[in-house]
Formats: sequence, C-alpha cells, structure tokens
Amino acid sequence: MVAIYPISLTQAEVRKQGKRLLGPVDLTLAVKGVTIVLGPNGAGKSTLLKVLHGMERLRAGQRQWAIPDAEALPRQSFVFQTPVVMRRSVLENVAYPLLLRKVSRIDARRQASDWLARVGLGTMAGQRASDLSGGERQKMALARALITEPDVLLLDEPCANLDGRATKDIEALLQDAQAGGLRIVMATHDLGQARRLATDVVFLHAGSLLEHSAATAFFQTPQTPQARAFLAGDIVE
Repeated sequence: MVAIYPISLTQAEVRKQGKRLLGPVDLTLAVKGVTIVLGPNGAGKSTLLKVLHGMERLRAGQRQWAIPDAEALPRQSFVFQTPVVMRRSVLENVAYPLLLRKVSRIDARRQASDWLARVGLGTMAGQRASDLSGGERQKMALARALITEPDVLLLDEPCANLDGRATKDIEALLQDAQAGGLRIVMATHDLGQARRLATDVVFLHAGSLLEHSAATAFFQTPQTPQARAFLAGDIVE
C-alpha cells in the first residue's frame, strides 16, 4: 500500500524584495502526528507555516496535497501567535467561520457554545472578545479554528507570552485534538513544549531546512552543528 501524505513541498522557495526567506525546501509530512517547527529567530518558521497553508506565494517549486481525490482537499485552520479578535462577543467570534460556510445562525451559535465549553470558556460566551486575557484569546482562537473540523491545524507560536497555566491548558487541548485524529504542524520557541508534543521535528536555519526527523532522534542525536547549538542554548550562526 502506498502511503498517503497530507502535504509535500518540492523545491519550494519564497523570496521578497530580492531576499530569500525560505528554501529551496523539500519536505513531506506524514498523515498523522504533531510536527514541531524549530529554529532561531528569522529561520523561516512562520514563512514555512504560511506556505503549507497556502497563504504565502512561492517564487519557485510547488506545494501539493498527495491524496487520491483532488476534489476532497484536506480542510485546514491556522492559529496565529497574536489571535485575530473581531469586535464581537466571544460566541460570535467562534461562530463566525460557520456563518461564512452558510451554516444557519442557530446551528452556528449552538456549535460555538459547545466548543467554548470544551475549551473552558463556556461562561464567557457573551463577553466582548477584546476583554479576554492572552490565554483566553488563544483558547477562543483554538475553538474558532477547530469548529470547522479541520484535517490539519497549523499554529504559529500559540503559547508565546502566555503563563504556565495557560500554556498547559493549550497543550492539553492540542493533545486531545491530535488524539482525535487532527494533524498538527506548530512552530514554537519553547524546547520543553517541543519535547512534550512533537512526534517529528523540522529544524530551520536562515531559511533552509537542515533537519527533519522523528522527535526522539532529533533531540538525542541532532545531525547538524546548528541544531546541536540550538538545543544547547547557544547562539546559532
């Protein structure tokens, strides 16, 4: 049986104003698991996520879903480091993606209420989303991303600047979603978080993909001097 992968990049390259931000990158992600994207600041982590999501135009190469039915492309959601917060209630923020998909307002609000309960924000449904704390906003963003039942969830540093309690809550939500079959690709600067969540690791440096391996292998025996320096907490040149 031929393995089916959710996505592959072939010689993918992103350039802006003559500067290479990413690539050329060859990358194939397995159908299950949590891929953690690591690298120093400016490595290209956010750019890679945007390429995978289709938000970033490629200068060269291609992005391809390797699935048998091209009419049934996997559904994706993206959670940014700073969540998008609309000037609406928490409930309306979460229901919004369903309304865009022409789900009735009654059903959209019902599903949004259910998801808010799942992420621990059930009592805050009627509050203004702008009044939420940083951790609460990320929980709301996760509920809004998951309400459409995506096949793949991409997250760009979702726990940056959150306290330990909020980070623990977010990680628990992600682990539950992954156990339910959700494919996750997430950039983080937190090595502890990477060790807790990753099934495989993509390591970037200066826009180049230097390593992609199982998490255990990456953390125990990194293959490049840049990865070894990064894991040791040294400055990566």
